[in-house]
Amino acid sequence: MNQKSEPVALESATSAYGSLPPVAATPQRKPVSLPRLREMQQQGEKITMLTAYDATFAAVADAAGVESILVGDSLGMVCQGLSSTVGVTLETMRHHTECVARGLRRAQATAWLIGDLPFGSYQESREQALRSASVLMQAGAHMVKLEGGGWTTETVRFLVERGIPVCAHLGLTPQTVHALGGYRVQGRSDEAASLMKKQAHELQDAGATMLVLEMVPASVATELTTELTRCATIGIGAGKGTAGQVLVLHDMLGINLGKMPRFVRNFMDGTGSVRGAMQAYVRAVKDGSFPVDAQHAW
Repeated sequence: MNQKSEPVALESATSAYGSLPPVAATPQRKPVSLPRLREMQQQGEKITMLTAYDATFAAVADAAGVESILVGDSLGMVCQGLSSTVGVTLETMRHHTECVARGLRRAQATAWLIGDLPFGSYQESREQALRSASVLMQAGAHMVKLEGGGWTTETVRFLVERGIPVCAHLGLTPQTVHALGGYRVQGRSDEAASLMKKQAHELQDAGATMLVLEMVPASVATELTTELTRCATIGIGAGKGTAGQVLVLHDMLGINLGKMPRFVRNFMDGTGSVRGAMQAYVRAVKDGSFPVDAQHAW
């Protein structure tokens, strides 16, 4: 008598090493694009951004409704344990950008993906910046980010003319923290604020379509947000008047290795899960309850 063989179990969605969130049969939204980001800016809908450095957290952020994911060179501090972002290499950024892009493809693949150009990968020349940006774009980024104003304007123009979307970054620029004298608020004096506004307009005119403003007085950030009609401002410690907000993932989950920055809120409190924390962050940015200028800005 022939014995019936036991059915072979199909590979489970989970494994000893964990798994990505299940793929949704139908994406909950259309892929976020530059036109969609411009539309949000024009309509006054807040843009949400979080950092992510691996496939799983990127997929969870996408599913939670975060519009834009930044593979930030902050990974040097939160993932590698470095004392600053200066030691992060282009190869490291390529690796993590690829990981995040794979995670998005495994899930809904709707978030806009930005890759940070690390220190030393664009300062030498516009041509060096193009080569470095190409590495991140080929790894899956939709846009690259670089820090600083003034000399970076022509680099931004050079990249944009060659089809590479650019996010600029003014205020506290961590790659040059030693030149700034530490992690300090930027743009407090009339002279410093005037220079920042000049550089912001130059970056917009060069083609930058997003601009991170980090540790900038809320009044200055709000003025720039009103003035920059073709460049969406994304604040971090810059008050609620910007077109959107960004936080480092580990900070907003309350698991950073150092002192919690003033501009951070721990969204894990009362939510019970990483996805719940991300959804709470999205809701708070959208409804204007985060940030609170008196608590999270200068």
